[in-house]
Amino acid sequence: MAAEAPPSFDFDVVIFGASGFTGKYVIREALKFISSPNCPLKSLALAGRNPSKISDALTWAASPCPPPPIPIVFADVSDPSSLLTLVRRTRLVLNCVGPFRLYGHPVVAACVEAGTDYLDICGEPEFMERMELEHHERAKSAGSLVISACGFDSIPAELGFMFHSRQWDPPAAPNQVEAYLVMESDRRLVGNIGTYESAVLGVANTSTLQNLRRSRPRRSRPQIPGPACRPKLIEQQNSLGVWSLKLPSADATVVRRTLSSLTENPQGLQGVAETEEFTEKRRGFWPTVKPAHFGVKIGLKSLWGLLRVMLTGIFISLLGVSVFGRKLLLKFPGIFSLGMFSKRGPSQEEVRCASFKMWFVGLGYSDVSRAAEGSVSCDTEIITRVSGPEVGYVATPIILIQCAIIILSQRHNLPDGGVYPPGIVFGATDLQERLQANGICFDFVSKRPLRLTYAYTYNVCIQLLSNSDSREYHVIHS
Repeated sequence: MAAEAPPSFDFDVVIFGASGFTGKYVIREALKFISSPNCPLKSLALAGRNPSKISDALTWAASPCPPPPIPIVFADVSDPSSLLTLVRRTRLVLNCVGPFRLYGHPVVAACVEAGTDYLDICGEPEFMERMELEHHERAKSAGSLVISACGFDSIPAELGFMFHSRQWDPPAAPNQVEAYLVMESDRRLVGNIGTYESAVLGVANTSTLQNLRRSRPRRSRPQIPGPACRPKLIEQQNSLGVWSLKLPSADATVVRRTLSSLTENPQGLQGVAETEEFTEKRRGFWPTVKPAHFGVKIGLKSLWGLLRVMLTGIFISLLGVSVFGRKLLLKFPGIFSLGMFSKRGPSQEEVRCASFKMWFVGLGYSDVSRAAEGSVSCDTEIITRVSGPEVGYVATPIILIQCAIIILSQRHNLPDGGVYPPGIVFGATDLQERLQANGICFDFVSKRPLRLTYAYTYNVCIQLLSNSDSREYHVIHS
């Protein structure tokens, strides 16, 4: 019997929501690769509910060159048939329409029904976890790979955590890793308005997320050496020279989901038809990723910056619980964020001048066997760093397009289908190397021993005394 012919598609990639703030920057990034002879991205379409605005976005993205002849397709989240028609024509959908809690579900549902792969730039835990609950099994059956958080939320955190954990050479092991996000600019920093809107809606749906998590079976948890330490809400991080504030970040949630998946699949997820070379790479990579307690903090170089972030959080927490309060927050983001967010978004010059550094400060044990001793504190600190350009409009498009290129070129090495966090899918691929080649850097910074607690030093001395002669005792005592 002749082999079944592979399905044919009109497009390799469709960018959905191409006229939005982030969407037009994603178009610009995609145009860098579509004409490259070695790139699997050969055909591209843009989709959304307003073709005129999409055409304007394409003209902006192609400037100063004339816009290329890229198809523009009408599709609207309120019209399921238009979405289904769209996603059946493409191998991969890149969804840039947020907030995803409001507009993301119909796109995921259409992709799962059609068996089309899906990536988005979502940073909303409730949406991501709900999509996994409602669509994972159907996506596996349909061969649709659904991966959220493929932008600055949460690839730098995912790959940065893996990069960091692999610096702990056996018998060393981490206990906790804190990521400190520091954003820098020569100009005024203006945040992505979509991030602000998602935060406001996230407060409104806190109970929904809690109920969702209670309704699900408990996931496997990794075995982490040593006791869990409660992170400080506010601290002065002397090693980095910043004040920091704990964030209710999607990054921490996404990393924990990946660690749970890794606990259930210690050698990662098998590809649908992976090569022998990739099988060997996958099986060698994942055992080197060591679990740890993970959290994210925002780092600020002044107390005024810290106060602005705290006040913004207070406004969102107090007003976000009521309908009227949310209307105020969403209507006047500049006021309630003290200028950190704006409906108009940043200027191109403000985007060009901005950058980020995400510092990973890990505490752990030089010998993991010591973690079993109840009085033993962490005795080693390792610091690594991920850095790159502005997070919302430069780094996010770079990351999303590189993830798309891997889907197109290495689909056989990836799971057949399902709803997953990005780390468990892309961790063993060459995504880190691709990001480094496009301006997002991964660096080892330092490793140093920590001063041991008195209790630990005393126990070590007693243990040595029990196995030593008096001459050794005098050396220790002195």
